[in-house]
Amino acid sequence: MLTILGFVMIATFLVLIMMKKMSPMGALVLIPALFCVLVGKGAHLGDYVLEGVGDLAPTAAMLMFAIIYFGVMIDVGLFDPIVRLILRFCKADPMRVVVGTAILAAIVSLDGDGSTTFMITVSAMVPLYRRLKMSLVVMTGVAAMANGVMNTLPWGGPTARAAAALKVDASDIFVPMIPALAAGLLFVIALSYGLGLRERKRLGVLTLDEVTAGDPEQVLVGAGSGGKGAKGGKGVKAALTGGAGSGTDADAPSPNGSGTADASDADDEEFKGLDPNRATLRPKLYWFNAALTIALLALMVTETMPIPVLFLLAAAVALTVNFPHMNDQKARIAAHAENVVNVSGMVFAAAVFTGVLTGTGMVEHMARWLVDGVPEGMGPQMGIVTGVLSIPLTYFMSNDGFYFGIVPILAEAGAAHGVSTLEIARASLVGQALHMSSPLVPAVYVLVGMAKVEFGDHTRFTVKWAVLTSLVVLAAGLLFGII
Repeated sequence: MLTILGFVMIATFLVLIMMKKMSPMGALVLIPALFCVLVGKGAHLGDYVLEGVGDLAPTAAMLMFAIIYFGVMIDVGLFDPIVRLILRFCKADPMRVVVGTAILAAIVSLDGDGSTTFMITVSAMVPLYRRLKMSLVVMTGVAAMANGVMNTLPWGGPTARAAAALKVDASDIFVPMIPALAAGLLFVIALSYGLGLRERKRLGVLTLDEVTAGDPEQVLVGAGSGGKGAKGGKGVKAALTGGAGSGTDADAPSPNGSGTADASDADDEEFKGLDPNRATLRPKLYWFNAALTIALLALMVTETMPIPVLFLLAAAVALTVNFPHMNDQKARIAAHAENVVNVSGMVFAAAVFTGVLTGTGMVEHMARWLVDGVPEGMGPQMGIVTGVLSIPLTYFMSNDGFYFGIVPILAEAGAAHGVSTLEIARASLVGQALHMSSPLVPAVYVLVGMAKVEFGDHTRFTVKWAVLTSLVVLAAGLLFGII
């Protein structure tokens, strides 16, 4: 009974948010509360929620101060050179923009933290997507898949959990998986190329007749407006070429994720975040901010201190040094308050969902039902079975629940048929491309929140491609004899 109710609860949640009948925050709170009552454990709802909140509170704190920190770094111009580099590569071509998104997300993912990756990627790419009227769900989908593949780095989380759960060395899991993971990343880039071509067909190519030596931001603003640059200077000439096309999978969600394709004042205002003359720039402190960010990422990778504490300290230092006056600090915090409230609220709402799933025992019953449903004859193929099961299970469960609760069971079943523990551990990484879009992953709310994309739109667009990416990783693992 718990198994059925668990699957029905998850299906109800996904259907309601994809059909936009409920907001993700409302659905994350009300649906599990209802099902908690249905299973006869309504009296324990408070305990389940508090336990879930306790588990996710450090994550919410980390996201809060991470948003403030990276928001300040964007304000002061730390990432402007990255944006310029991307703009030079993209040249207002939708195909290049989408491929650039995948490459940027993959590179930034080397820090091992999904929230950081999404904040940097979205901050760099959103203005470009908005100006070119490109679909933002393409950006969120590509970024999530690239980060999902790269999330398997030993310091990223899943590999370390698999190593701890099965008592093996993380390098013995990860190093042999590199060819399969590389195949997955290449597939994401190839998929980005295909999606970019479809966006190009839908929108045409904005061709710059003249590429000046000036700031690419000025070039892009001038081209986008067909006239003057951001500061009233001379713009570059632009021509729109190519057919209108019939659209892409992302046509329904518009460039701003709301279903409207018109240009808006809000979009223009957001695009001005690239203004090379904005008052918040701190060029004299550029190398200080760069050193502070590198030090922060290094301390995160080496796990010198808990990540929430690192971001708290880094945010305090960044605000104090870059904006020594109290009013300026208040203004910067206020400027990023919307993102902080939205993301933190979603994390605590997700705590209700995870608390009920775990507390009522639904997630355990669902997982055991799936594992017990594996035919006896599939025993020698437990590597493949683990890889396939990792796709839905890491979507419906937290990584902790999957790696510490389910993977040991799969490893035990595999050992009975001569399948090595390391093979099971490697196969368990297959589903991470989809996992990063799970409603139980706090980082995904950073991604959709900063991009102002509806979570339902992101889910509807991304899931099919993420599943396909995971299957490519699994197929490559089998081809190379890793799994």
